[in-house]
Amino acid sequence: MLYKKLCFAVLFLVFFTNAQNTNPNYDATLAEKLKADDYGMKSYVFVVLKTGSTTTTDKDFIASCFKSHMDNIHQMVKDKKLIVAGPMNKNEANIRGIFILDVATFDEANRLLQNDKAIKEKLFTVELYNWYGSAALSEYIEVSDKIWKIKP
Repeated sequence: MLYKKLCFAVLFLVFFTNAQNTNPNYDATLAEKLKADDYGMKSYVFVVLKTGSTTTTDKDFIASCFKSHMDNIHQMVKDKKLIVAGPMNKNEANIRGIFILDVATFDEANRLLQNDKAIKEKLFTVELYNWYGSAALSEYIEVSDKIWKIKP
């Protein structure tokens, strides 16, 4: 009798534990499209843009670099490689902004970033990190494109 009760308790715990860990909203098609793992996550390259070593007061040069910077951002969005981007408020660490890139390697990230004149000309330096986050981040771009009133 004790054996039967123990077996029932073990089976109940296994079923109950698995039932709690299963997502009733899971969409296998969407998870596959977003390349999500079983946790709904994936790997990205997280980019920190910092003030670079180039210092200049040449306004035309700076304007040219920042035009290239914005053009590259728009191209990476169009190519579905840039997931999140944004500037930072002034800070002591000289961090100017961040990107989250939907790429597998630092080499691929560097190839994308070298199209940015502000990086090539060292107005910005970059630090690259592996980052593990929600695979749903790529859906952010589509929504974010519907809420801006004035083009950034």
